[in-house]
Order: sequence, then C-alpha cells, then structure tokens
Amino acid sequence: GLVVIPQGMDITDFCPAQRPADNTDSDTITTHFDYHCMEDNLLKLDELGHDDPTMIKMLEDLTGVSARDIPLDDPETLKIFSSPAPLGAPERDRVIGQTGTIGISEFGTPLTRQMLMDTLPDKVDTLVRLSGYSHGTDVWIGNARDIIMNNIADISETVGCRDDITLYLISRGMDARRAFKISESVRKGKGVTADEEREMTALGVPAWYIESCQKIKYLFPKAHAAAYVMMALRIAWFKVHHPLAFYAAYFYRRSQKGSFDAKLMARGDAVALAKLREINSMPDREKKSKEEDLLTTLEACHEFYARGFSFHDVDIYESDAVRFEIAGDTALRPPLIAVAGLGETAARDIAECRRGREFISIEDFSGECSKVSSAHIDALRELGAFGSLSETSQFTLFDM
Repeated sequence: GLVVIPQGMDITDFCPAQRPADNTDSDTITTHFDYHCMEDNLLKLDELGHDDPTMIKMLEDLTGVSARDIPLDDPETLKIFSSPAPLGAPERDRVIGQTGTIGISEFGTPLTRQMLMDTLPDKVDTLVRLSGYSHGTDVWIGNARDIIMNNIADISETVGCRDDITLYLISRGMDARRAFKISESVRKGKGVTADEEREMTALGVPAWYIESCQKIKYLFPKAHAAAYVMMALRIAWFKVHHPLAFYAAYFYRRSQKGSFDAKLMARGDAVALAKLREINSMPDREKKSKEEDLLTTLEACHEFYARGFSFHDVDIYESDAVRFEIAGDTALRPPLIAVAGLGETAARDIAECRRGREFISIEDFSGECSKVSSAHIDALRELGAFGSLSETSQFTLFDM
C-alpha cells in the first residue's frame, strides 16, 4: 500500500519515524505506528500485484481465445466449484477432494476449498459472497459458517461484503446515509453501538445478524470480490475447456516462484504423490513456506496426471528456457528452469548456446555453456535431458 502525504507536509507531521532498531545505520526509515493510527487523516492506496492478469494473458496467447469473450455463466465451469466431475477427474480422490478448483486463485487454498465443500455454490453471486468471507477477518470461521451450517439463515442472507450491510439495512427501511455509516463502522471492526442496535432491532433486523456484525473485524468491498471472482471464472473456463493451456500457464507461474521441481513432479504420479504424502506427514510447525508452496504444486500435478495428462522429459534441445510447452494432445514439456537449482540465467544460457548447433557430448555441452555448473549437469543427466548424448568427446578408433 501507498500512503499519500499532503503536499508541503511530511510523514513526521503525522507520526514519529525512525531507522530500524536493529540497524541504526540503515537508509531505510520506518514509521513508529501502523497505518490504523493515521487512517482517519491520510489516504492509503492499495497497489497490489496479482497473478491473475498474467495468467489470463498467457492463456489468451496459448489458445487464441479472448478472456472478454468467455461466458461467466458457463454451466461446466460453475460445476467445478462443487465437483471435480467436469474435469474428468475421480470424484473420491483424497487429494483432489470434492471440488475442481486446485490452481484457481481465490478458490484453490485449503480454506477456500473447504468453504466450497460447506456451501456447494451453483451461482456467481454465492462465489462473490465466498470471496468476501475469505478476504474478511472474523467473517467466516466462528461467524457466517456457523450461521449457515446450523441452518439459522441461508448463505444469501449473511454478511459477506461491506455493501451487503448497507443494502440490507436500506431494504429494512433505514436511511441510506445511516445504513452506510453502520456498514463503515462494522467493516473497520468497530461493531454496532447500543443506539444502532436498538434502531436495527426496531426495523426487524434479527439478533443473529446484529451479533454477526459485532464479531466482524474487517470486511472486503464487493467490487473487489466481484473482480476477483470474474478473473477466477475466466481461468476456470480455460481449466475446463483448454486444460493443457491452463496447466502450462499455471506451472509456469509456479516455476517462476521456484515451486516446480521436475525431479519431483514430472516423473510420474507415483513420485509426485510420494512427495506430497511426505510433506503432509510433517507436523505443521515444521512446514516452511517452501514446503507449503511445493504441496500446492504437487496437488496440481496429481490432478494433471489424474486427468490423463503427462510430462515429456526435459530436453536440452526441445525444452524452452522458462515456459511449459504443449506437446501433442495430452502432454506438456517442462522448461529448463524446472530443473531444481538451474535458475533462469543458466536456462537462457543453454537456450542461447544450442542455437544452430548440435553438441557431440555432455563434455562439449559443458564447455560451451559457461553458466551451467557441474551440479546443473548432474541434475540434467538425472532427468534424462541429454538423451543418448555420450559423456565425452573422445572415441575409440580400434577395439583391442
């Protein structure tokens, strides 16, 4: 986020600032208080990075389909939010679970997949509400989930986004300005005052609704939720109707984060499942972000195999430096960067060195590609990337 300071003023006019306590020689200056101490006086802009636009651009390039032309009410696409059946994947697979949303942003995490299983959504409106739950604080767990699961109210009646409160109170007969003021108070985690509670009760607002408002600490704007769901639906459409393009784009994004290791993921489902089970067996306190990222990719790899797809071998001639390429109707070829430890610099060096030539041996390859280390050579060899290439450039003229 960016905090906007009025012209002619400085951040120190609003709060103290200091160098980091553990590095007083640093050029970095940090504020002494968090943003919430200043939010009534300063404007904050959320300039956030998001994978979805990159993913959609890649999918458009791979398929020739414009994302703007994708229907947001495609029945098969909507079904994957409550079943893996449209993917042709097993419905009782313990890894895939009861939905087909692995790899779909907003709906691919364990939390959001469980939310889908709890609610079995079949409408876009419900997905928008679920997005609000997942981005809010104290909105779903211990709040809306309990209301829905205990049949106190339908999902469409619960609070998912800020706008829900405003529109609901207006529908009960409250003045629009008053309804918005209460919505703002709730979304900031300030709850409802005694006077507001009496006013809401007089308008027929049920006690469970008021109690829900009191529990909320932060509420997501509906416009954000709707935008995220629209992007998720477009990507989900590609997953259903252009699966190889989807996995090529998804695995590319994972490899850019160092979360795709061809040794673990491109050597068959048994290898991927073994690593997945190993990570799952670790105590949560021992799992680091690297293991969590690997787990996410391994789940997608298992689903990829379960749908009848496979990976070709990494190949020093055929593999792209960084992108997964579609190879026929049922396979992808991993890029050079998918080799663990072989970074983008070395991958691009190989792609440049092989241009217009053929290596006569692994020794020749190593001599030509200066940015490729002996460790990289070992990793490439283990994955069969050299094919039938001999180890050395020497050959025997006569057999003794």
